[in-house]
Amino acid sequence: MLKTSVVEFPAGNILSDHRYFPYEMSDELPDLPVLPETLLSLEFLLQETSVDLRKFTEVVLSDLGATIQILRLAGQEYGSAEGCPVRIEDYISDLGLTACFNAVASGTFGRDSQQRADFEIWTHSQDVARQCRQLAEEMPGSINPDQAYIAGLLHAIGSLPALLGWRWRGHTDNQLVAALKLAEEWRFPRYLQDFFCENLMPGFSTPWSEFLAAAHQLTKGSWARCPLERSLTRSIV
Repeated sequence: MLKTSVVEFPAGNILSDHRYFPYEMSDELPDLPVLPETLLSLEFLLQETSVDLRKFTEVVLSDLGATIQILRLAGQEYGSAEGCPVRIEDYISDLGLTACFNAVASGTFGRDSQQRADFEIWTHSQDVARQCRQLAEEMPGSINPDQAYIAGLLHAIGSLPALLGWRWRGHTDNQLVAALKLAEEWRFPRYLQDFFCENLMPGFSTPWSEFLAAAHQLTKGSWARCPLERSLTRSIV
């Protein structure tokens, strides 16, 4: 039996219009927007006689919304229990290409949001994710490069509720707290929940915080509203 809850969903431009209206849905939170080019690339891959799982995964990981949609789907299947797959590629292989594509295709940028289809957070998150993976590869044994990439990609998800105009039962104006609540709500893997929990420890330097701070310093055109950038930089200076 589907569980129905009421959240607030924005009317008009999802970045600048702060008027809300009630929106009923069978899931706790709306689906994440996914860039049109992401869906198009995945559709082309699925039309091939033999689908390249590596390429499919790369397309998903190039899009913040697509990655979160796969993690949400995996959370429904595995929860955050230890022993669940580590890589997004493993999730996709296990859950199936069709199920993963359907999850990704559930949320798309609407016409109003096309004025700024390239969300700054989408570009910023991918830039930081690449730097996190590179740093992890240069420091073998510190943090798994695949996990470093995912953490970097999702590090600013606490900004999503405000950007998308969400009002849900875990709503908070504190973006660091919101990130942890979302990770718990979507039953992200344990390492991601631990990562967001560590973000709430001011002045407490961890490998994660060091990676994120270094990645921000290496990223050009950093997103000015990133909730972690200043706090991370201060915590390790």
